[in-house]
Amino acid sequence: MAKKAASFAALGGLVFSTDAGRHCPECSKPVYACICKQTVIPAGDGIARVRRESKGRGGKTVTTITGVPLAEDALKELATTLKKRCGTGGALKDGIIEIQGDHVELLLAELIRHGFKAKKSGG
Repeated sequence: MAKKAASFAALGGLVFSTDAGRHCPECSKPVYACICKQTVIPAGDGIARVRRESKGRGGKTVTTITGVPLAEDALKELATTLKKRCGTGGALKDGIIEIQGDHVELLLAELIRHGFKAKKSGG
């Protein structure tokens, strides 16, 4: 069992620092301020796939949209627009837009209206 230090000097100097954290390996900026990967558009066939899912969500239904050929910032903006159109919440996780509830048909029409190739996926 280790001995308890009697003073801060016995700890050997630095105790806590807010200077360190998660940094981008390419530009050395903090991850939240990194701009080196924002223009990357995901590779794929350019078709947005809309599907209804409930697996792994405690029985709650969400509509997911994958394969949208947009950069991260534009994808966030699109997700916000779609959530407002459906009147529900949602999230953007790893390039997949999740909208709470079953809104497959509405989202298909909305994506086509925005000029994307979209199709229903799954059952």
